[in-house]
Amino acid sequence: MDPVVSVRPLLAVLVSLAVVPVLLSSGGRPNVREAWTILAGLIKFGLIVSLVPGVLAGREFSLTLFSFAPGADIALRVDGLGLVFALVASFLWMVTSLYSIGYMRGLAEHSQTRFYCFFAVALSSTIGAAFAANLLTLYLFYEILSLSTYPLVTHHQDEEARKSGRKYLAYILGTSIGLVLPAMILSYNVAGTLEFSQAGIFGAGISPAMATVLLLVFLFGFAKAAIVPLHAWLPAAMVAPTPVSALLHAVAVVKVGAFSIVRVMTGIFGFDLLGSFHLGYPVAIIASVTIILGSLIALSQDELKRRLAFSTVSQLSYIVLGVALLTPYGAMGGILHIVMHALGKITLFFCAGAIMVATGKKYISEMAGIGKRMPLTMGAFFVGSLSIIGLPPCGGFISKWYLALGTLQKQSPLLLGVILTSSFLNAVYFLPIVYKAFFHGPSGGKGAFSVTKEPLMCVVPLLLTAAGSVVLFFWPQLFIDLIEIGLR
Repeated sequence: MDPVVSVRPLLAVLVSLAVVPVLLSSGGRPNVREAWTILAGLIKFGLIVSLVPGVLAGREFSLTLFSFAPGADIALRVDGLGLVFALVASFLWMVTSLYSIGYMRGLAEHSQTRFYCFFAVALSSTIGAAFAANLLTLYLFYEILSLSTYPLVTHHQDEEARKSGRKYLAYILGTSIGLVLPAMILSYNVAGTLEFSQAGIFGAGISPAMATVLLLVFLFGFAKAAIVPLHAWLPAAMVAPTPVSALLHAVAVVKVGAFSIVRVMTGIFGFDLLGSFHLGYPVAIIASVTIILGSLIALSQDELKRRLAFSTVSQLSYIVLGVALLTPYGAMGGILHIVMHALGKITLFFCAGAIMVATGKKYISEMAGIGKRMPLTMGAFFVGSLSIIGLPPCGGFISKWYLALGTLQKQSPLLLGVILTSSFLNAVYFLPIVYKAFFHGPSGGKGAFSVTKEPLMCVVPLLLTAAGSVVLFFWPQLFIDLIEIGLR
């Protein structure tokens, strides 16, 4: 890759941060506040898109902000993997900003200006994590994301929200400070650098025992990836408003956790070292347990957002499993799942929020017949479900196809069975919702409901993301090319 010094990565990080004072000053004028939010999203997305041609042409855009220690600068670098994550996060921030207008106004939520401000800070830190040139910079933005999302998780400021917020910080900050920080210091002491490299940073300077311990500490330390048993924060965080659940807990927060693990495995250890020490196996086993357990727990959840949350616990580990296979197809499938899961799952969360705004219902058992009253919303829910299950014509089929091929490259029928079993469980906990919504009628009692018209700003975004899932089934090549470049 040809290095190119550029300020564009920094600008992409700072755009949403720079708009925060403007949002604060326009708090009394909601239309102005939200217009600035959408404008900042457009500028951020435009800056990130402008980096695509250069990366496809074999260039890396980088910028060193300041030197902390030799081999551990605070620096940004745009490569294929980071660009994949940044593209999906920045695009979905724009869509979620539109959705937030309909949702927050539709429910007359309080403190909307604070909501938009912390949302913007969270997106700055997400793009910073995507473009981090080394583990120190990634860690810095990881922690900023944790702190900036706490007010979003506790937005309702009731006892349940405060309790969930405490759990959120205990899991997320406790593991990053207690596990990732010491592991990062030890890695620097062994290697003398924290710069991401496809060859890894350790060389022959690390023993198999130390490598195993470090890898497992990083795996559990990045608890945003919701690896069992450090997953309980994610369902608890569903007390947040649906736009928060949709973007931050289906895209930004959880994907930063999974992306951090991908970076550590590909850029700190490297596939050669992981393969020579046979370290892919324990990671694959842990990811497989999480995949199956998350799916099984999702089956028992009646609250729609909690079912989606446990589904996310399961789906995140597809990303980890794909990379742990240490095969070209497996890594492709795992990283591609960042994109495909994001579009599918955010669609499902958007639908859950639209149902809440229009009917006040949040339990699946109360939604029989709702598809006849909200056909667009539940039609989009069906598309999102197909993507998460991994069925055509939705993008989730592409990522799971590569994952399945990766297990065959690894010659592991057991791991192929994990993927197929989980996909079957996905169908079992999603398709009955769709069937009952369209082919059952409300039975009275708690099943009866009245439907007000969904706000247009709720419906349009979920139709866009559902359409995006279908589009990516037919045209995934841009992301495939970027991932191939990032893995070279």
